[in-house]
Amino acid sequence: GNSARNSKKSRVTRATAPRYCSLQPGKGGKTRRSSLVKVYERVKHEINRPPASCGCGAAGGFHLAAGKHLIWRGECVLCAAFLQRCFLFVCFFSGTSEDATPEPHPRKYKCGLSAPCPPKHLAFRLVSGAANVIGPKICLEDKMLVSSVKNNVGRGLNIALVNGVTGELLETKTFDMWAGDVSDLLKFLRPLHEGTLVFVASFDDAATKLNEESRRLFEELGSTAVKDLAFRDSWVFVGAKGIENKSPFEQRMKNSKSSNKYEGWPESLEMDGCIPLRPPLES
Repeated sequence: GNSARNSKKSRVTRATAPRYCSLQPGKGGKTRRSSLVKVYERVKHEINRPPASCGCGAAGGFHLAAGKHLIWRGECVLCAAFLQRCFLFVCFFSGTSEDATPEPHPRKYKCGLSAPCPPKHLAFRLVSGAANVIGPKICLEDKMLVSSVKNNVGRGLNIALVNGVTGELLETKTFDMWAGDVSDLLKFLRPLHEGTLVFVASFDDAATKLNEESRRLFEELGSTAVKDLAFRDSWVFVGAKGIENKSPFEQRMKNSKSSNKYEGWPESLEMDGCIPLRPPLES
């Protein structure tokens, strides 16, 4: 039948491989057909598998793309017609050491920072939610405190409280600022102890239910942007109870039709850095 003929047409054999394959020079400007043969032998048994089951070993890269090439590493490319559905296999086989040297990956430190924090500092990364689809993230010392995977995110304000002396997580909580009650947020912020670190990441709308007192409480934690925070603005912030100056860790992206990345929402914000631990209070 037609399906049998289509399957036969899409099959790549050693005889037809040159029609589907092309060589690209490696770093040294060399091309090696022997490497292409190795690539072909490596992926031949994968050609007729459904896209969901395609994969590859650690020595080479084997990727499936819809209408485009996904580059991994190496010097040889094998492109095969796959089930006549505009899918391209692109397999980069790592050549010998004299042909190409893999690019070193930049080292990542706690929470994905590009450099380590000094001693007695906490590494953190905050990511606000994207529109009303992708939840926010709060990472501290390489531990995810708040994320969709942990199932502890919610619309509005996502807050993590941390002991500023020990770095220990005290509590995480979400507050719905669209349909919730701001009194819950006030009860959460009023009794904070001196030195408590407050990590905040917005998701969807974080401002509609904010009142004068709630904004003032965040200002006392070091925020300068909260007074202007409006409907569906993106906001990430790290403050502390008892802070003497304004916090250097704060970003706000205004919700604006002319500049929004998503329809009805601004782009997600990402912020990281190092927070010094507070010395123990003298008794």
